[in-house]
This record gives sequence, structure tokens and C-alpha cells, in this order.
Amino acid sequence: MSSNRVLTVPNLITLLRLFCLPIFLWLLFAIEDKAGAAWLLGALGATDWVDGWVARKFNQQSTFGAVFDPTVDRGLFIVAVFAIVVDQSMPPWFAIAVLVREISVAVAMVTATAFGMQRFAVSIWGKRYTFLLMFAVPLMLLAADDGRGASWVMLLAWVFGIPGIVLSYSTALAYIPEIRRNLHAGRRTRRG
Repeated sequence: MSSNRVLTVPNLITLLRLFCLPIFLWLLFAIEDKAGAAWLLGALGATDWVDGWVARKFNQQSTFGAVFDPTVDRGLFIVAVFAIVVDQSMPPWFAIAVLVREISVAVAMVTATAFGMQRFAVSIWGKRYTFLLMFAVPLMLLAADDGRGASWVMLLAWVFGIPGIVLSYSTALAYIPEIRRNLHAGRRTRRG
């Protein structure tokens, strides 16, 4: 059951993850600790599922959380990719591909919601591409640290990154009919 509560444990977890963004930027730019920034970003990606699990397990799902969590996730990801490309730790073409997809989908969702679209759950493929890219991006940053085994880390980043980017665009295309359907459903609900 979804509620109108804002102060829930899952929402606090999401807020905590958001508060880690300035720490990530500080590690990357202020003290130039690419490895530390990469590990923090990897941890944020790996724990992305925690707030959703807590919400379901302890019946703390909320309308606010259903919007807040994916917004924070997308925001963290966009800022991190932008920061990493500014740091020149990621190929610009890859960053552009990621950013164009993420920003386009975010704008489409916000616009459709403003026009009455009923919200819908992220597809399983959407979760899978997110998982792949949440590992690829920190691995690219870690490889740019030029530590031991950097070439192997970069290879692993591409093993996650290439399928992740392909899957991200295929899910974006699959969202088009879903957005259309839910936009019509939302309008019918408002009229009737």
C-alpha cells in the first residue's frame, strides 16, 4: 500500500545517498582522489536497491518515495557522468551517449506527467541497463586513476558499458508506447 508519508526510512536512505553527491565531487575535484570517488560511486550504485527493498519489506512505500527515489538516482547518475567527463576520465562519446539518453527520458517523463500521464514502474530491462552502467561508470573512473591493473579495469568497464548503453537506448524506445498508453489512461481517469 502506498501512502502520502514523506518521513519514511526508505526516503531517508535516498536522502542519504543524495548527500553523498557533494562528497563524490569533493573526492574527485578537491583532493583528486579518483579511486575514492570511484569506490563511493560504485557503492551508491550497488546500494541503489536498498531503499526500494526497505520500502517493500517494511510496508513503507509512499507516493513521494516513488518519485523521489528515481529522481535522485537519475540526478546522481547525470551529475556523476558529467563530472567524470569534465575530469577527462571517460571517453566523451560515451558520456554524451549516456547523458543524451538520461536527459531525454527524464524530460519525456516530466512532460508526460505534467500532461496527466499515470506513473508506471521501470521495466526489468530498465533496471538491468541501470545496473550495467552503475558499474561501468565507476570502473572507468577507477581505470583513469592509473593504478595497478588499470587496463583490466577499463576492459571490465567496457564489458559492462557497451551492453549497458545498447540496453539503455532499447529500453528508452520501449518506453515510448508505454508513455503513450499511460498518458491516455491518465487523461481518461481525470475525465471520468
